[in-house]
Amino acid sequence: MLKPDYPILTERLLLRPLTHDDLEALHSYESRPDVARYLYWEPRDLDAVRVQLEKRTTRVALHEEGDALEVAITLRDSGRLIGNGVLIWTSREHRQGEIGYVLHPDHHGRGYATEVGRELLRLGFEGLGLHRVVGRLDGRNTASARVLEKLGMRREAHLVQNEHVKGEWTDEVIYAMLETEWRP
Repeated sequence: MLKPDYPILTERLLLRPLTHDDLEALHSYESRPDVARYLYWEPRDLDAVRVQLEKRTTRVALHEEGDALEVAITLRDSGRLIGNGVLIWTSREHRQGEIGYVLHPDHHGRGYATEVGRELLRLGFEGLGLHRVVGRLDGRNTASARVLEKLGMRREAHLVQNEHVKGEWTDEVIYAMLETEWRP
């Protein structure tokens, strides 16, 4: 089980549970086609974001396999929400998890995704005691691949046209790290 002590502070960011007050900020980027391009969902209208947010506000701890812990990514200096991150406990038996993140495009290229990814890995390895953490992405999402590489994750698989997403066959790339490779 893992229930982090919130807020979680990094050098420039404050990670906290999502709240209903985050609706407008989440909608500001989840409604964008460039954000949804490599994700499983289409751009979301305000009602769709509201429905998703209702579920996400409850994901504050990992109690059992299959649970997801979601955090709001906010700037420490202003409190402004710029994205969200997730740690999913995918297997108790095999001590495995998965990380993910989405940032508003206005905040790309500043190292925030790497900063969040590092903290999600720390929570997985040090907080939950995972043996292995993966990051999965659309094969065209080279920016996200660079983030996972900066975190020290190893590219393990390139699955060619393994998923039919939004009417087209897409490749999936899988990165991974073992707890023995983890260096905060």
